[in-house]
Amino acid sequence: MGHKEDLLEGAKRCLLEKGYGRTTARDVVAASGTNLASIGYHYGSKDALLQQAFLALTEEWGDRVSIGDERGGDEELPADPYERFRAVWARLIAAAEASRPVWKLQTEVVTRLDDDEKLREAIKEPQREGRLGIAEGMLGLDAAADPEKARVAGLLLQALATGVMIQWMVDPETAPTADDLTEGLKVLMGERD
Repeated sequence: MGHKEDLLEGAKRCLLEKGYGRTTARDVVAASGTNLASIGYHYGSKDALLQQAFLALTEEWGDRVSIGDERGGDEELPADPYERFRAVWARLIAAAEASRPVWKLQTEVVTRLDDDEKLREAIKEPQREGRLGIAEGMLGLDAAADPEKARVAGLLLQALATGVMIQWMVDPETAPTADDLTEGLKVLMGERD
């Protein structure tokens, strides 16, 4: 790896260990084995590097928990929409504890958005892309064939994923299981008394 890649890897480690607001340029340099000048040369600023590192971490998380799509392995998903929903949520929830550092970081980043317009702008497009990816992976929707259907499904799934992961962070003992979410969906759809 070169300095650019070393910096990115170091920044990712720092973000997961220290958080966004507490990571300094010197922390990144120490974690990457590079020098301060490398940050400016390769990324322009520490903030730009941290934005890239944050986006890389969230993309890597998405790749780890993806299911039934080109990024997430070859696990066969059930054809029944409720069973598919349950299977995907089971995988996400199984990864909840390992995902905790990424979700903690995401929660911190959200609290910074009102004061950091560059950060807000940096995550807008990846968030939009993530919606389509979650709709493809969880529901098997083809975003290219029906982008509006994938968009609105992705909005709902993204909101649900955020809420579920926060519940797991706050109180894992009462956080929803995949079965809870599936039964709740059935209630919402009027398919359960």
